[in-house]
Amino acid sequence: MDYDFKAKLAAERERVEDLFEYEGCKVGRGTYGHVYKARRKDGKDEKEYALKQIEGTGISMSACREIALLRELKHPNVIALQKVFLSHSDRKVWLLFDYAEHDLWHIIKFHRASKANKKPMQLPRSMVKSLLYQILDGIHYLHANWVLHRDLKPANILVMGEGPERGRVKIADMGFARLFNSPLKPLADLDPVVVTFWYRAPELLLGARHYTKAIDIWAIGCIFAELLTSEPIFHCRQEDIKTSNPFHHDQLDRIFITLFPVTTFNKDWEDIRKMPEYPTLQKDFRRTTYANSSLIKYMEKHKVKPDSKVFLLLQKLLTMDPTKRITSEQALQDPYFQEDPLPTLDVFAGCQIPYPKREFLNEDEPEEKGDKAPPQQQNSTQTNGTAGGHSQDSGLNQVPPNKKPRLGPSGTNSGGPVMPSDYQVLPLNVVLFHVDILLENKTQLSKF
Repeated sequence: MDYDFKAKLAAERERVEDLFEYEGCKVGRGTYGHVYKARRKDGKDEKEYALKQIEGTGISMSACREIALLRELKHPNVIALQKVFLSHSDRKVWLLFDYAEHDLWHIIKFHRASKANKKPMQLPRSMVKSLLYQILDGIHYLHANWVLHRDLKPANILVMGEGPERGRVKIADMGFARLFNSPLKPLADLDPVVVTFWYRAPELLLGARHYTKAIDIWAIGCIFAELLTSEPIFHCRQEDIKTSNPFHHDQLDRIFITLFPVTTFNKDWEDIRKMPEYPTLQKDFRRTTYANSSLIKYMEKHKVKPDSKVFLLLQKLLTMDPTKRITSEQALQDPYFQEDPLPTLDVFAGCQIPYPKREFLNEDEPEEKGDKAPPQQQNSTQTNGTAGGHSQDSGLNQVPPNKKPRLGPSGTNSGGPVMPSDYQVLPLNVVLFHVDILLENKTQLSKF
């Protein structure tokens, strides 16, 4: 790039510190940076914004992907990227989003705490319905545009607080999103298995070599069950996954305990025999262990009747066979959404918002315990558009286990550490040049 042009470009570039007040207002912390609650210094509007700062001497490919996709994707239930700020002097990249005061992780934790204090307060069923409908609507939009989210979980589902979009769901954190084609192409050896373990579809745990829209649907089913019960349906206590093998015994065990016995697999999921890890499944799991397992029994403990429309939809979302799993389009037309109360645009409709606002974090606070994986293997979950980092409490209040990328065979790359493609880091000067082009020349999704 011509030096004079580069100097002129740097001089003309707006500096985030000149435009926004955000010092002392950190609300989130994660692997790739920090999130701040911000307001305009010039007072042009009273809106609250979220500033996501990406640290380091470069920017991850996942951040580049998030920027490119969010520049194209426009939907009421997908977080909107307002602007990108690039600072050559201090080597920082900032993403500006609308600020969301709440997310499902904090909302569910609030209700779980009420149960622990023996003052149980379930999420209102009308609110659950509205939340689910808006999540499905946003995911249907992504899927219709050939985008898989691949990391759906409560922390990545934001909910707007008081204001013009009160109670509106916003799907965030597109860093792991992928375009998919029809017919589907096999995964590359270095393509990491994603989706946080508690929300990971069984086909991924069994080594599936293709991603389909069904992996997002399974995750939505897990979120739906969690909204109904205030507990992760497939909670697994193992915090860290040390192997690159996608097969995870404890997570599959949790699914089997909750859903149904292994003996029904060959009948309900005919193609399970084609899964790469099927022989391991046959070897590791005894058929008699799960003889009394069923989703009906699990949900009846939480006062959800098996003949109710809410249960029937949950069952369709958590179908083991991905080819039989309901689609987002079909789910939006489900009878559950046709009965009263109907879903609303404001999930808090008719009531005050009971949930506390996000707390500010100290700048010098250490990173969360357990955030110890190498940078290329850590989870980017806690730096989405507006969500803050979560304290790592014990038990169910703990953030789900970090994703570990599944790498190709050891012989795939020679020399040096293997870095998954999701975390390839580019020099900042290259990033500034290409992101400038990206923002000035509208990127077509089909070419991304």
